Amino acid sequence: MADRSNRSEGLETICLGAGCFWCTEAVFKMFPGIKSITVGYTGGTTSDPTYEQVCRGNTGHIEVAMVVYNPAEIKLKTILSIFFKMHDPTSKDRQGADSGSQYRSAIFYTTREQKSMIDRFIREEQRRNKNIIVTEVRELGKFYPAEDYHRDYYKLNPLQPYCMLVIRPKVRKIRGEFGV
Repeated sequence: MADRSNRSEGLETICLGAGCFWCTEAVFKMFPGIKSITVGYTGGTTSDPTYEQVCRGNTGHIEVAMVVYNPAEIKLKTILSIFFKMHDPTSKDRQGADSGSQYRSAIFYTTREQKSMIDRFIREEQRRNKNIIVTEVRELGKFYPAEDYHRDYYKLNPLQPYCMLVIRPKVRKIRGEFGV
């Protein structure tokens, strides 16, 4: 297992696919303990994919946010709680109006400890959920950062219709639920 945990710096890394990566980035940027977020693509077979290729749905890649966090400041369980509240983990290949395999629910772990915690968390969530959780759980393989214009998209484009209609309500919901 490749260790991308940044443990020498006391940091951990996890990749989250919760639909549009703009939403995931905007939500997680609000939380103390999150040290960096890089939007990009992982899980597929195409090397160095572009946004257009991923959107066509034939690369196998998922839009994800690579989250580097300090577990002394924010626990993985909290990150998973946020992740499961910010999207519908029972929706296959769709989050709201965003449709396609690139929008599927997925968690890419970097350590065995993360995998154990994720599996346990999903079992507990499933007990509370009448619908089947379809979130994929896989070891993080090759990660490809998205093109520059995707970074900080919500912050730089707050009046763009997608930001106003999709991201802003999601951010408000999570802000209210977690008090950030």
